[in-house]
Amino acid sequence: MLSAAYRSIELRINPLTENNLNHAVDHYLQYIEVVRGYSAHTINNYRRDLSKLIEFCSAHAIDDITRLNQSLIRQWVAVLSREKLSATSIQRHLSSTRSLYKFLARTRSDLDDPTAGVTAPRTRRTLPKSLEPDQVNQLLNHQSENAIMARDLAMAELLYSAGLRLSELVGTNLNDLDRNEKIVTVIGKGQKARVVPVGGPALAALAEWMKHRPMGNEVLCFDSPLFVTKRGTRISPRAVQDRIRQLAIKHGMTQRVHPHVLRHAFASHLLESSGDLRAVQELLGHANIATTQIYTHLDFQHLAKVYDQAHPRAQKRSKRNKDS
Repeated sequence: MLSAAYRSIELRINPLTENNLNHAVDHYLQYIEVVRGYSAHTINNYRRDLSKLIEFCSAHAIDDITRLNQSLIRQWVAVLSREKLSATSIQRHLSSTRSLYKFLARTRSDLDDPTAGVTAPRTRRTLPKSLEPDQVNQLLNHQSENAIMARDLAMAELLYSAGLRLSELVGTNLNDLDRNEKIVTVIGKGQKARVVPVGGPALAALAEWMKHRPMGNEVLCFDSPLFVTKRGTRISPRAVQDRIRQLAIKHGMTQRVHPHVLRHAFASHLLESSGDLRAVQELLGHANIATTQIYTHLDFQHLAKVYDQAHPRAQKRSKRNKDS
C-alpha cells in the first residue's frame, strides 16, 4: 500500500515541470506525509525550512532545482546566519534541503545535491537540563486537590516514569495504557510505536486522574485521548507545557520545568542507576545511540560533582585554591 502511494506521488512529478522548485517542494511534503507518515509538527518544520529556501531562490530569480549549486547554498547559509538563526537551526535548514534532493534523486539520477560539502557554522554543544531526584520529588510528591491537579500530576508522573516526548504524551489514548501489564504504547518519531514500562507512582497518579477525567460530548471509548481539557477534548502540547510550568511554580521550584526536562531526568537517572546505554536508547526511542550518548556526559557531570565533594584530594585542592 505504501509503495502504491509512493508511485502515485512519483507519477505526479511530470518530467516537464519537475524542475520547478515550488512543485518539487510540494511533492516532497506530500511524500513525507503520505508515505513516510511524518507528524504534522515535523511536516510543518520541513515546510518552514523549505519556504526559506524558496524565498532565497526567489530573491535570486531562481525557480529551477537544477540551478541550485554549492555556491548558492553557501550564500543562503550566510543569509540565514545574518538573520541571527542559531547554528542548530541552520543545520536543520540544510538537512531539510538535503532530504528534498535525496527524494528528487529517486526520479532524477542526473540531479546533484547542492548541499554536498556545505556545513553550518559550528554549534557549541550544550547538555540538556535535568532535575536531581529530590527536585523530582518536590514536583511530584503531592496529593491532588481537584481534577485539574490530578491530571497535571498524572501527566508529569507519566513524562518522568516513561520518558515520553511531549507529542507522545499528547497522542496517548486510553487503549494505549495497560495498567495490568504496567506498560504504555506510544507513537514516536517517524510513526514508530514502542512499548515503555510505567512505574507504580505514575500508575497511581493515572488511576486518580481517571476518577476525575471528564467525558465532554464524546462517548468514552478506548481510542479516546488519555489526557483531556475540562471540555473533554484532547489537551494540546502548549497546554501541557503551561500546566507543567505552573505545577513547578506551585510547588516552589525555581528551575524552569517543561516536559522535555522530565524526559531528560528520566534518561539521566536511569543511566546513572543502570549504566545500560542500550536500554536507555530503547526506552527513549532513539534511532541512533549517538543521541543517547549525550546522557553519559550528564552522568559524568554528576560523578565529577560527587568526586569534588567526597574525594580527600579534591577537597584539599579546593581548599588550597581558596587559600591562594
